[in-house]
Amino acid sequence: MKLISWNIDSLNAALTGTSPRAEITRSILEKLHDLHADIIAIQETKLRDSGPTKKHQEILAEIFPEYDYVWRSSREPARKGYAGVMYLYLKNLAPEVSYPKIGAPEPMDEEGRIITLEFDDFYVTQVYTPNAGSGLKRLAERQEWDQKYIAYLKELDAKKPVLASGDYNCAHEEIDLKHPENNHHSAGFTDEERAGFSQLLEAGFTDSFRKIHGNVEGVYSWWAQRVKTAKANNSGWRIDYWLTSDRISDKIISSDMVDTGDRADHCPIVLEIDL
Repeated sequence: MKLISWNIDSLNAALTGTSPRAEITRSILEKLHDLHADIIAIQETKLRDSGPTKKHQEILAEIFPEYDYVWRSSREPARKGYAGVMYLYLKNLAPEVSYPKIGAPEPMDEEGRIITLEFDDFYVTQVYTPNAGSGLKRLAERQEWDQKYIAYLKELDAKKPVLASGDYNCAHEEIDLKHPENNHHSAGFTDEERAGFSQLLEAGFTDSFRKIHGNVEGVYSWWAQRVKTAKANNSGWRIDYWLTSDRISDKIISSDMVDTGDRADHCPIVLEIDL
């Protein structure tokens, strides 16, 4: 089974935008189609609560004709057109779809952050983890989110093995970002967030990238758009993950990044696993 996860930084802009960046993002979507994944998870769709517009649906049908899709968008009292997640999955698959609320601080449960697909023998779930924010103003809520999310994954794992992906907004170890020495007080690399991610792994989950690649350095999944030289200098962070239940980690075949050329922000990540 092949699965892809990507924080796209606005599916809305990718599908209907006219900027050079939108065109590049559409070309990456076409590249993902050609990888023939069974399931594609997309974060930060920025779609409205009603989901894809008619125009969105037409373009999705053109790029991904073999796929069905489900989505979850931000809704009041959360900000409209914020966050949001989507799954595309091959039409021959028939998952049971759920849109869990984990008891997170308000309004995080309404921000469109988690979708879960249930199959006969396993779960596939994705998350767009809340960012601790400028000045770490949301760090306390982020820490509470982490504990609620861990409890949710453990609940799934008690029933069936889990494949979990998404933008976790956390570089776990110093080798997961280019300049750890400058970022210990930055959102995504605070001691609190790193400890939360450690607790997630200790709850029974494996970081598939580290399982395959060990302590390799210099491989990242995100580069700041606002820093024009970040991508060229590979000054990045690895904050996107495919996790698996520990008991199926020996079935991981590969876990890698998809090259997006000069495009900064997140790159897609691909997991192959023999289930």
